[in-house]
Amino acid sequence: MQRKLDLRTGSPVWEAYRAPRVPTQKLTQDVRCDVLVVGLGISGAMLAEALTAEGLSVVGVDRRGAILGSTAATTALVQFEIDQPLSELGRKIGVSDAEQAWRRSRLAVTNLRGRIDELGISCDIAARQSLYLAGNALDPGELRKEAEARRSAGIRAAYLTPAVLEEKFDIARKGAILSHDNIALDPRKLTAGFLGRALERKARFYTPVEVTALAGGTNGVTAETKGGPTITARQVVLATGYELLDIVPADTHSIISTYAIATKPQKSRLWPGPAFIWEASDPYLYMRATADGRVICGGEDEDFADEETRDELLAAKTRTIATKLKRLFPDLDTTVEFAWTGCFGTTTTGLPYIGELPRHPGIFAVLGYGGNGITFSQIASEIVATTIAGREDTDAKLFAFGRTNMVRKLVDLTGKLLP
Repeated sequence: MQRKLDLRTGSPVWEAYRAPRVPTQKLTQDVRCDVLVVGLGISGAMLAEALTAEGLSVVGVDRRGAILGSTAATTALVQFEIDQPLSELGRKIGVSDAEQAWRRSRLAVTNLRGRIDELGISCDIAARQSLYLAGNALDPGELRKEAEARRSAGIRAAYLTPAVLEEKFDIARKGAILSHDNIALDPRKLTAGFLGRALERKARFYTPVEVTALAGGTNGVTAETKGGPTITARQVVLATGYELLDIVPADTHSIISTYAIATKPQKSRLWPGPAFIWEASDPYLYMRATADGRVICGGEDEDFADEETRDELLAAKTRTIATKLKRLFPDLDTTVEFAWTGCFGTTTTGLPYIGELPRHPGIFAVLGYGGNGITFSQIASEIVATTIAGREDTDAKLFAFGRTNMVRKLVDLTGKLLP
């Protein structure tokens, strides 16, 4: 049923900071619940919190343990800016849908920040500006058009000329878009916080538990597990990240490998803000700072072949990323203290897939792929919890597996088939 991956290798920087422990149980007998959440990473945590907030009884399982998958590998630039530029996305799926997808992404970041504050989760959260630098994918003229497209959608964006960019941020590039209201945080602390709030509402978490089969019936969905006991739920949500289940449509997304480094703390040497920085380039570079002043820098993505091939590139990719970081900020100490690689999902439109699976009633899946994983997980928690609670989310069709727009189906499929 399940594709198993070694999701990450190396030493993610978040392991340097202590996250709250999440208590789990052994699954020793059959259990029942309203909703079964498969996967206890950041997506599963947000879903568990949102579903229990609706008054639903929730069971969560993970074949490893809570927060032991790819969550620790994220660099946690929580921004609303989707990997696919708004101007490009509009050409692919239509201007109206593209604008609404971007607006929903922006709202999700606002909602996530409010939820963290409301629940009192301590995760080193901080507001951040974002700089999108001109590169080989979008030149300065195209970047100006992108800023105009965002403003037309009601999303504040300012184009910075090279002179202004160098004056304000000491970055020598041909131009950039400056945006606001993104957030930086510690993803392990955030995930533990959401899981903890779900536990307070009587959620039950079992690990290690591997779901081997799902069967629908008149009483809901029954999940068989490797250890023997079964879990019966009215609905099931698959939040398994990049370990794809064979019942999830796989023709419009793919897995790639990504690489990241982190430096020692150096608050006095950081650029102003310190804003998120990412490039309109292929291959691209992106960076942020931690609460104690480390610089996290990543990129250099490769098509995923297997874990061994991915891991063999870690040393070379580490050197390349450190060199690029030094070129951009010569005053930084780019000595690498942490380096890691992990699996990363992408779709041809840059949008996630969220919702009930075609031909599998009662089974939902969350594929929050792209560089906005945490933002898309927030959207997923809103859409899935609303739907299971019996209400309608008006944006659900934007992210659904069963695309109603034939043009979008063709775009997705064409993008997947092109070399």
